[in-house]
Amino acid sequence: MIAGLLGTIHRVEPDAVIVNVGGVLYRVLTTGRVVSSAASMSGEQEFITHMVVREDAQLLYGFLTPADVQWFQTLIGVNGIGPRMALAILTRFSADELFAVIADEQVDMLTTVSGIGKRTAQRIILDLRGKLPENLDAPLANVSATNNDTLEALMALGYTAGEAKTAISRLDLPETATVEDQIVAALREMATA
Repeated sequence: MIAGLLGTIHRVEPDAVIVNVGGVLYRVLTTGRVVSSAASMSGEQEFITHMVVREDAQLLYGFLTPADVQWFQTLIGVNGIGPRMALAILTRFSADELFAVIADEQVDMLTTVSGIGKRTAQRIILDLRGKLPENLDAPLANVSATNNDTLEALMALGYTAGEAKTAISRLDLPETATVEDQIVAALREMATA
């Protein structure tokens, strides 16, 4: 299994980059975001990869960030979403944007991806509800360990992890605020959002 490549961009294709690793050229399927920026990349680049082995092919998918490869792996775990559709989703949304779209259950935003209708978008959200990888929430980084009790309490009240983390990240409370204070403030934040 190839976990990653460290090499230079040899050539760019419409849906892939050809990476030169010590004289060996690897075809790495990737998102449109990476393809569009690949021509301007100079020097060695690191691609975090996911290999798909099929009966008729061995395909290497590559990403520039751990969040993107984790999203890719999460998306292809959804029934009916294959690698090409996962790439299309990651071309349309950055990892941070996709986290927010799924956490906030924005079906209409997912349908802006070519090939995804309302039913597929609903299936993605349903399958991923409550299963969002914890380290994909970079914009919500100020949800600290001390807020875990608040997060768990809000999730026990029926809010998704994304909704709860978003509300907690917007709180402007002193460090001495109790868990109860945080819960009340977060509920107010969600009521006005």
